[in-house]
This record gives sequence, structure tokens and C-alpha cells, in this order.
Amino acid sequence: MRTVQFREALNEAMSEEMRRDPNVFLMGEEVAEYDGAYKVSKGMLAEFGAKRIIDTPISELGFTGIAVGAAMNGLRPIVEFMTWNFAVLASDQIINHAAKMLQMSGGQFHVPIVFRGGNGSAGQLAATHSQSYEAFYANIPGLKVITVSTPYDAKGLLKAAIRDDDPVLFMESERMYGEKGEIPDGEYLLPIGVADVKRPGTDVTIVSFGKMMKVALGAAEELQKEGISAEVIDLRTIRPFDVPTIVNSVKKTNRLVVVDENWPMGSIASELAYRVQKDAFDYLDAPVVRINQADTPLPFSPPLIDASLPNVERVVRAVKEVMYVLK
Repeated sequence: MRTVQFREALNEAMSEEMRRDPNVFLMGEEVAEYDGAYKVSKGMLAEFGAKRIIDTPISELGFTGIAVGAAMNGLRPIVEFMTWNFAVLASDQIINHAAKMLQMSGGQFHVPIVFRGGNGSAGQLAATHSQSYEAFYANIPGLKVITVSTPYDAKGLLKAAIRDDDPVLFMESERMYGEKGEIPDGEYLLPIGVADVKRPGTDVTIVSFGKMMKVALGAAEELQKEGISAEVIDLRTIRPFDVPTIVNSVKKTNRLVVVDENWPMGSIASELAYRVQKDAFDYLDAPVVRINQADTPLPFSPPLIDASLPNVERVVRAVKEVMYVLK
């Protein structure tokens, strides 16, 4: 095992797949000459050249359409968005072309493409640059949606995404690119659609994904000090959901709290709560509780940002609520 930054794990995944398959290429804003807005593609232009590491204009709709067409014709593009907030402009190409092409062509055209970039809140970037898009795109049949929380998961799942024959949306946190974690020395892939139990427990199940996993794990640490054992599960893949792993945990703990950076209406937490009550209702000793971002555009003020987003204190309180020990 060796320690790498989150951005380095992503870089290794893309570079290894480009060495393995000449049809893989990377395109996006500043990915070549500038080494990527967050230095995820550092050194890749020097190794693979300008025909495979391609700087694009600031025209998300345009270069996303080009990438979808390339994928339909046998190439395997990786499209980097500087942020998923900018990718709103490309949503027509993602939703109406990449996601639907296999069905509309009667199975004749797969679209083996990965869309990736920064997602969610990243400090004082204000309302239009601080949105979480997992629930937005997970609503679309034909798309797979992945949000990871560690360098290990980032590399293994990005490699799997690049090899997938259908569109995969890979959502990263701008606040995690510099974080470090261990990965194996050799090649490895992780299966899409499989959640991971990050911390075993017996009293309550806490489910989260992406950078909110730090909140979930932090809450578990605080709860342990009070004798409450929390099992913490990282979804990793938002679509498809790994429902069996969550249900099996709830059958053991009988309680569920979901921590989700998306807004509450139509959120990942809402869907997960429905799935659990459907498949494990008889095992629940308390209603499912969800912790979401406040139902408002994210503010610019740091105190208001803190009040809006899920935090350890809110999760601890929610766990005590479902355990009926709240004072």
C-alpha cells in the first residue's frame, strides 16, 4: 500500500486506462496545458499528447456533444467539467443523448463515456457554484452515478467507470482533491453498484456518500464516546443503489439515519428511506431520519453555510432521536 492524494488517485486511474486502451481520451477545460483546474490531469499531456489530452473552449454543451458522438463511434471519452455547476449547460447532451441513445437506437449504439468533475459545496462559492447534482442525474434512466469519499474508492471505481459501456457520471468534491489515503501498488478495480461498510456497528445504521462521509464517521466517533455503536455505510454508487447492503444492516441495527448533501425534496435520502421501509419495515424500531442541506440555495456567509449543511452535531442528535435517548 502507498499513500496518495485524491487527485493523484484519479490521475492514475485515467493514465492506466489510457495506456491500456488507445480509444480512451480526456477532454475538458484546462485539462492539458494547465494540468487541470484542480491538477487532476497533471503530466498527462506530456505523456499522451494533444490528440488524447484535449483543451476545450468554455462551451460545455458543445464539447459534451462532441464527446457523445465520439463515444457512439467507438471511442471512450472522459469529459472533465471544471464543476458540475457548469455542466448544467450540457445537461441536454447528457440526459437526452448519452442516457437515451442505447434505448432509442434499439441497442445499436452504446455510449461508453465518463463525465467527471467537482460537485457540491466548496466553501464561499455562493449559490450558483455550490450545488449537489447526484439526485438530479440519478433520476435519469440510462445513467450511472458515482460519488466517492476516499482515494482508494476513487481509483478503483473510476477505472471501472472508464471500462463501462454506458454513460457514467463521476462526481468529486473540490474540497477532497488534496486529501490523502492508501491505495494498493498494483492494478485494481471496484464493482459499480456495491456499497462499503466503512465502520461496523450494532445500534444504528448511518448511510452517506461523498464528502458527507466525514460527517457520518465523525458522528460515529462522538456517539461511541456515549456507548452508541453506529454502523457507517458509504453508498459509493448512487445509481444503481446497493439496497441489500443497507437493508441487511438495518435488519441488524433496526434504525437508520441518512446523511445527504442534496436538498431534501426528491433527495437520495428520500429514495433510500422509501426503499428501506419497503424492504425492511418490520425491522425498523423508529422512523428513518434524514439529514439534508437546508431547502434553500447555499449562502455565501460562512455562518449560514455552516447552518445549512449537514454536520456532526445534527447527525448525533438524529441518532439519539431514533434511539429514543434524546434529552
